[in-house]
Amino acid sequence: MTDYIAYHAHLEERLGQLGRELSGPMAGFARLHRKAVEDGALSGKVKELMALAISIVVHCDGCIAYHTHDAVKAGATRAELLETIGVAVLMAGGPGSIYAVHALDAIEQFLPAESDA
Repeated sequence: MTDYIAYHAHLEERLGQLGRELSGPMAGFARLHRKAVEDGALSGKVKELMALAISIVVHCDGCIAYHTHDAVKAGATRAELLETIGVAVLMAGGPGSIYAVHALDAIEQFLPAESDA
């Protein structure tokens, strides 16, 4: 099983290095990311849940780490995260169900135990 907390920390470190060594493209992407997930007609939390669903559909473990972390930070509950997984499985079928398990691992690592499971 992947340690998603450690994986997220590793990605943060390495993306920071890329930002220093490849500042133009990485700064542009960082700005795009900030603007895409900021509150607007949809809340940042909803946007992070959308990004998590897409992460599962495209089979990206690093994205699962990032967007689970950020969705939890934005206030997503376990119930909201699980419904997000359900939508991803709908859209990705069998392979998506495998990455749904990866997302479940990440949720259980980033989200403290809740009573609304």
